Amino acid sequence: TAPPAEQPRNWPIIAAAGTTVLLWASAFVGIRFAGHDYSPGAMALGRMVAASVALSAFVALTAAARRRSRRAEPAPADPRHRAGRPLGLIALWGVAWFGGYNVALNAAERLVDAGTAALLVSVAPILVAVAAVLVLGERLTRRLGLGVTVAFAGVALIAASGFTGHADALGVTLAVLSALLYAFGVLLQKRLLTRVDAVTMTWLGALAGTLALLPFAPTLLAELAAAPLPATLGTLYLGVFPTAIGFLTWGYVLSHWTAGRTTAATYLVPPVTVLLSWTLLGEVPAPLALAGGALSLAGVVLATRR
Repeated sequence: TAPPAEQPRNWPIIAAAGTTVLLWASAFVGIRFAGHDYSPGAMALGRMVAASVALSAFVALTAAARRRSRRAEPAPADPRHRAGRPLGLIALWGVAWFGGYNVALNAAERLVDAGTAALLVSVAPILVAVAAVLVLGERLTRRLGLGVTVAFAGVALIAASGFTGHADALGVTLAVLSALLYAFGVLLQKRLLTRVDAVTMTWLGALAGTLALLPFAPTLLAELAAAPLPATLGTLYLGVFPTAIGFLTWGYVLSHWTAGRTTAATYLVPPVTVLLSWTLLGEVPAPLALAGGALSLAGVVLATRR
């Protein structure tokens, strides 16, 4: 009997996960940088307008390419589309993640530095695991309980000291709210990806998030006229790279990996954010906050490891 063939490595998925990590880490630094000149709602709207334009162009180009390469015999339908697209749930996902998450995180980073925000948002995998117990009826294991305890002990250390030695209670609260919206988005997106492809969902969700942010349009126009060019370019970067490209690669990974495995890949976001924040913004981490961040990440890994 011939030996079994060696399983090929999933390099495209790994590359997509790495791209997501790098772009999302840079988003925390970009928000901190542009947040000096743009208010939370205006920056979120500017970011999402840029993302929606980029995603719409991508969808149009890929649709045109498919039409050109279409054969005489139509391809079989994707089974994820047979039940129809759950537009209401996709809109809810887009409003929660692209709208609510962005505004909460932007507001948090006016009060805490990029490293603190990234470390606090990194508890989202814990929240996903807890939600799976409370909502989906999964069993509460000893490892999950211990991981939750360790992770939130780390969060307490960060909240007590602040990443650069200064803590702000409102900023910490807003960052934790961002983590809650992040966890909600992951759970909903993973369920919806069985019925709609990642590109379509990301595009429609971005449009829904942009529409939800339109009340900030007058503020955005006023701040756009006064903001320096680097801050505006930073906002555009947030829309095109961490949002449009980052969420496309995230959706691709999430459609191939489990929600737990995909969120585990984002454990690398906080340390990359720390390095970028330290290098580009000069935000030197406080020792107690570094200890809290390490403790929090250890708890997340413990709780979500299979």
